[in-house]
Amino acid sequence: MAIKQLHHNSIEYGQMVELRFDILRKPLGLVFLCEELQKEKDDVLIGAFDDDKIIGCCILTKQDKQCIRLRQMAVKNSVQRMGIGESLIAYAENIAIEKGFKFLIMHARDTATGFYKKYGYKVLGEAFNEVNIKHYLMEKSLQ
Repeated sequence: MAIKQLHHNSIEYGQMVELRFDILRKPLGLVFLCEELQKEKDDVLIGAFDDDKIIGCCILTKQDKQCIRLRQMAVKNSVQRMGIGESLIAYAENIAIEKGFKFLIMHARDTATGFYKKYGYKVLGEAFNEVNIKHYLMEKSLQ
């Protein structure tokens, strides 16, 4: 498995959008809007690959000078529970640290909070609804 940063509008980015759609959007009956994808051009796009096929991904979006947000974490169903999510988190955290961010936050689906807690993320506040699913704000200090 190789993890690397992707270029917006590359072939690999297209694979990333397809994986995110299959895992995160399609089950909810949602699609990506062109404007939504265009906003990702300034984000850090991360993909995990087995040969040339994407098997996992996530995005880092700057919030402010101290905080960056992990979004759109997805791992192909057939390879879940094989350490790919853990590797993506570690890679994303290293990038955030290299860029000088002090905190990494996310809006985690209720079903994923246990996974993120294993890696030091803490729930902040009450549950909220996003894309018709219960989410929690989670945070980890990178210092």
